[in-house]
Amino acid sequence: MILSNVLRQKSNDIFKIKSTASIADAAVALTDKKIGALLVEDDSGKIAGIISERDIVGGMGPHGADLHDVPVSELMTTRLIKCAPSDTVLEAMAMMTDRRIRHLPVFDGDDLVGVISVGDLVKYRISEVQAEAEAMRQYIAS
Repeated sequence: MILSNVLRQKSNDIFKIKSTASIADAAVALTDKKIGALLVEDDSGKIAGIISERDIVGGMGPHGADLHDVPVSELMTTRLIKCAPSDTVLEAMAMMTDRRIRHLPVFDGDDLVGVISVGDLVKYRISEVQAEAEAMRQYIAS
């Protein structure tokens, strides 16, 4: 199955934050939205990176526990790993596993079309396996 199918089954919301926003603002957004990462926009609205819970926790080492006023740009991951709607669920899972990440922005060319989390992929894969098992049960019963 391809990622465009996964995107169709989830909300179209793409949560972003400005690179100049504070880590406190990012933490509030992550908590309020119950998500693990935000895409980061530069002043022109271009995606400049991603900030995750892991990035924030990792920032505690060099910055200490008081990160409230640190700008998102200081802790965000700038080397954005992305995928395409035509990529398969298994390819995306492998990419996440290999790179030890939990969120992938999905781009169709230069256009951002969504964000896939490892949770989205696991949920999709579980429903796929359940459907296959049910089909096998029906086949055996017939």
